[in-house]
Amino acid sequence: MILRDPVHGLLAFESEEAAIVPRLLAAREVQRLRRIKQLGVTSLAFPGAEHTRFAHALGTAHVMIRLLGRLREVHEALPFWQRVSSDRAQDALAAALLHDVGHGPLSHLFESAIPSVPFHEEWSSRILLDPSTDVHQTLARSDPGRPARVAELIHGRHELPYLARAVSGALDVDRCDYLLRDAHATGVHYGDFDLGWLLRSLRFGLAEGEAAPPLGIDGHKGLVAIEEFLLARFFMFQQVYFHKSTRAAEFMIRAALALAVRCLADGDALPGAPPALRAAARGAPLSLGEYLDLDDALLWNALHSWEDAPSPALRDLCRRIRQRELFKTLELPLSLAEPGPGGAALRKARDIAQAHGFIEEFIGIDVASDTPICADDDPPRVVLNGGHTAPLHEVSFLLGRLYGATFSKVRLVFPAELRGPMQEAFGP
Repeated sequence: MILRDPVHGLLAFESEEAAIVPRLLAAREVQRLRRIKQLGVTSLAFPGAEHTRFAHALGTAHVMIRLLGRLREVHEALPFWQRVSSDRAQDALAAALLHDVGHGPLSHLFESAIPSVPFHEEWSSRILLDPSTDVHQTLARSDPGRPARVAELIHGRHELPYLARAVSGALDVDRCDYLLRDAHATGVHYGDFDLGWLLRSLRFGLAEGEAAPPLGIDGHKGLVAIEEFLLARFFMFQQVYFHKSTRAAEFMIRAALALAVRCLADGDALPGAPPALRAAARGAPLSLGEYLDLDDALLWNALHSWEDAPSPALRDLCRRIRQRELFKTLELPLSLAEPGPGGAALRKARDIAQAHGFIEEFIGIDVASDTPICADDDPPRVVLNGGHTAPLHEVSFLLGRLYGATFSKVRLVFPAELRGPMQEAFGP
């Protein structure tokens, strides 16, 4: 199979190992990813951000093929039992393609809107391990143990630590694709980095007491490449993923879904509510089938139908969302990052809203945070002369400044009608 891709050019899945990719593409659970946008509602801020989780999954599998090729170029440093066999390569390709197979609609929004809904990583495991799914049957057809191994890989666990980190780590195939793809689709250049040189710079260092030689970045050839990669991610979070319009739209949709669940729990008729939302209103766990029925179009249709809902607040929110009458935001000092109902800033803002006829659900404090280089992510190491390795942040001046630092934006979110009173209360 050969496909054309706007980011990587030709995606070729032609080898015997890569044949697992086209087989998995026929699975219903993978085809569902065509109906889920990669960046959720970000197209309300960046009109070109219409790409899907399906395109990203293919791109991630392509990057894995390139990574496997590099690993085999440098695996002489490993004992043969720690090298990438054909079975391990197929597991890695399947994990790369399927890493988002359990993703919910509207990016990460749905799982944060309904507290009882598990995160997408758990749904991915359920899809892989449930014998009734096409994904499970396709994987098990070649090897009954493959579904469990692929599920472990997606969660960053494998007998080869370097392969686990390639699927889920600080420098993994997922990030290598989504940074380039999201930058391309949004029209920004912050996410660009030299993928080819980054992969070419990978090599194994000395084990130095570890069970296996670590995979790292060549200290002479690759330091700039890994700096560029990690800075690209940092800038994309600043400029795209934390964009104020996107965060405001997400806040509004979460509020609408919460109001809809409340209406259903109160016994109100709510046409268009998907079965998954009705189950959440009853406090019942979602079945896998109910979850897999969810996609972006289903939720957008529901929001449209709720413009005639019994609840005036829900009607108003849904109308604003559909017309892109987004709430406004006001940046606040980090000291006011108290999203809970007990926060002084939130109480003050809700008092203002109530005085102007708005319910408290129309007001919120949005805290968006990211740690570019987190110690818990086990950042890549730098391979120095003689194969000795050193932590990345100790070799790079730039990344040393970012190591362990958390970037945060705190914003008050409110209807446009309250801009004047909110600016007066919280400053310009």
